[in-house]
Amino acid sequence: MDTTLPLPFVPSVRLGTDLQPAESKLQDGPGLAQKQLSYLGCVYLSATSENIDTVLQFLGGHISIEVYVNATAINSIADIITCLDAGARKVFVKVTQAEQLKPYGNRLIPVLSGQDDAPASLPNGVLVEIDENLSSSKPALEKLTARKISPVFATPASTSGLDSFVQLAKSHSAIPIIPAESLTVEQGSIGKISIPGLIGGSWVSDRPDKLVPTVVTDERGIALGLVYSNQESVAESLKTGTGVYQSRKRGLWYKGATSGDIQELVRISMDCDQDCLKFVVRQKGRGFCHLPQSTCFGELRGISSLEKTLVSRRSAAPEGSYTARLFSDEKLLRAKIMEEAEELCDAQTKDEVAFEAADLIYFALTKAISVGASLADIERSLDAKSVKVKRRQGDAKGKWAAKEGITSVVANEATKQAVKEVANNDAATTGGRITMKRYTAETTSLEELETVLQRPSQKSTESIMAIVNPIIKDVRTGGDKALLGYTHKFEKATSLRSPVLKAPFPKSLMDLPPETIEAIDVSFENIRKFHAAQKEEKSLQVETMPGVVCTRFSRPIERVGLYVPGGTAVLPSTALMLGVPAMVAGCKKIVLASPPRIDGSITPEIVYVAHKVGAESIVLAGGAQAVAAMAYGTESVSKVDKILGPGNQFVTAAKMFVSNDTNAGVSIDMPAGPSEVLVIADKSANPAFVASDLLSQAEHGIDSQVILIAVDLSEKELSAIEDELHKQAMALPRVDIVRGAIEHSVTLVVRDIEEAMRLSNIYAPEHLILQLKNAASVVELVENAGSVFIGEWTPESVGDYSAGVNHSLPTYGYAKQYSGVNLGSYVKHITSANLTAQGLRNVGGAVMQLAKVEELEAHRRAVEIRIKYMDDNKI
Repeated sequence: MDTTLPLPFVPSVRLGTDLQPAESKLQDGPGLAQKQLSYLGCVYLSATSENIDTVLQFLGGHISIEVYVNATAINSIADIITCLDAGARKVFVKVTQAEQLKPYGNRLIPVLSGQDDAPASLPNGVLVEIDENLSSSKPALEKLTARKISPVFATPASTSGLDSFVQLAKSHSAIPIIPAESLTVEQGSIGKISIPGLIGGSWVSDRPDKLVPTVVTDERGIALGLVYSNQESVAESLKTGTGVYQSRKRGLWYKGATSGDIQELVRISMDCDQDCLKFVVRQKGRGFCHLPQSTCFGELRGISSLEKTLVSRRSAAPEGSYTARLFSDEKLLRAKIMEEAEELCDAQTKDEVAFEAADLIYFALTKAISVGASLADIERSLDAKSVKVKRRQGDAKGKWAAKEGITSVVANEATKQAVKEVANNDAATTGGRITMKRYTAETTSLEELETVLQRPSQKSTESIMAIVNPIIKDVRTGGDKALLGYTHKFEKATSLRSPVLKAPFPKSLMDLPPETIEAIDVSFENIRKFHAAQKEEKSLQVETMPGVVCTRFSRPIERVGLYVPGGTAVLPSTALMLGVPAMVAGCKKIVLASPPRIDGSITPEIVYVAHKVGAESIVLAGGAQAVAAMAYGTESVSKVDKILGPGNQFVTAAKMFVSNDTNAGVSIDMPAGPSEVLVIADKSANPAFVASDLLSQAEHGIDSQVILIAVDLSEKELSAIEDELHKQAMALPRVDIVRGAIEHSVTLVVRDIEEAMRLSNIYAPEHLILQLKNAASVVELVENAGSVFIGEWTPESVGDYSAGVNHSLPTYGYAKQYSGVNLGSYVKHITSANLTAQGLRNVGGAVMQLAKVEELEAHRRAVEIRIKYMDDNKI
């Protein structure tokens, strides 16, 4: 890990003010504009147990900048490790925590607070909290300076006296952490700290004019040229967001002002000796050099040259260009990538491998450029992966493993060292045996158990949104044409000519076996009964004081969009779970969306359910494109007011995006991740039942997770469950999917039911199964769960299909905040107030006083005028 900081200071931001966590992007704050803050390349923020999810969201949305997280307010070691895994460059922790986190090397920095004595060893540096009385902190800094500790970070106790704080820090070679709202790009601004002044005051120049050499590079670090800077030019760069330098002859030089070859500023940094600046830019036009070449050091070569050519070919390819053909023929490009990958695998000599690798890189980069991904994007993704501390095993799966004759999976030693493992099974599969890793709570700390219970890592928010955003934009602006295009692309249903199937649906599309119709009808009726029982029979009415009557009444959401996933399984059950309560609630317009089959048709089970619930239409599309179509509407797709239903990461990201877009005016049910189950079993549990419940969720997808909490089970009893798991899994048609899910699934052995429930509530499972003696009595201990299945005769499957409870549930720990889909998901509550004249007299004094306190005079007068009218007319 590079320990050189981008700049000699770090701006600190506050969640919810300087940045907007809902969008995971730096936003305009009271000090710096978002772009100006991003140009600095690093930010510092404080994490707490309450805002940890927002911190992780921010980390996922800013993989290209260095984020320093103060985690001293977090007691959970697991949460700190998660911050590291999410990409925090440095994490500041308590001295006592630093010892526990030794495996994470120079990314952990202890914090000294008040008059704390510094530990004997500080190999990774230290953060010092500076008191308002600066002189009391000076001895601690002097001791650290004498010991040559580096780096030393310093935070101020308050925003007053920042100039003195910065002076103290810099005089002791410490790196000041400065609130972003106190920074400015201007020079000489009263009450603000000048960024150009901070940078310029730190660099070293041996020139009489004090100009500092500045290396200009692209985002990949390719040198474009060498120029000079001073504080004035740095200020102009930060203001304009472009490359501005100091010409030794002409003064300020706005690069590209006359030629048009401008440079978009990406980042400013300094070298380790602070005698050279580095400007990272996006070069526009012909290039940097005044000669007909891309850089002052000659033309680009290798992969950079290839990228430039591919970008050029994509926008204006010569007639007959092979690259242009690849851009237009997705199947050809896909085939070539697989062909070249296999040829690379078969290559033997150094020259052969180099030759085949070059071919594969050409086709792979063509694929990237075709979707707008650059080499810089690829390298950012590599950098983000390099800081991960939680590793999957990375074994070959499915047909690829089978093709190479791989029958066993070797345990990942790095993963085993990340947490203290006390199991007799080290890998998900040992010698081909499908087995869950096992941990014993008695010999494993709570922090380590929380780490064990981490869900499988998902793609970063930034990488997902980079894919989802263009799709949403295309469908919003392109309507039916764009929606059909994505269905042709992703579902391969190229014969489809309309993106919507309108009601009434032809009977020919509902041709089902009688036993399937009966199963759907039984399930429909049970789900209807359970959700109908949730109706509010009458409005709520309360007289809060004489003459003041407040009411609350419900109304159905008028238009709802129901997303029914496709992919690896046909899910008419989801159509039932979403459609039946919408029908019961009285929603006027029900729109289903589900990916079509390759021939353009929809599964008859889903059509039949859509018919039964009175759906207006079925959108023949999946993914982010279906969400966008329902959120904004197209020529054929009706716009809806709320979107409900599970889906993959891209569906979830699209739902989150449209719900935050005021132009869409749409809400969603909940965020959702991969399916999961937690089974708690004691000695009374049937091993075959336990194994079957675990596998019923593991077969959903390789990103699913299943957890078994075994209450005081012996080795013999645990082995019986493991034997059943392997035996049943090997008999399943989706065994490869099961194998992938079991890789990140675990068994936790605990002493008693109280400990089991404590861990379950921490995990907050989508499905909780209680295979326990007197299971019903344990339900009172449930704090966090999507749905609970009680006793040995209640498999999770009945909840998925026919019992009547809803199976659209919060996953990924969201059961701590969200309920599953229910009748309330389809209604909204409206309140009313109805006052008599006496009622207004009774409450009016309080209203006028509070309006006065808030200085809202029109509010106060609205009451005063009425009371005066009553007085004048003796009412």
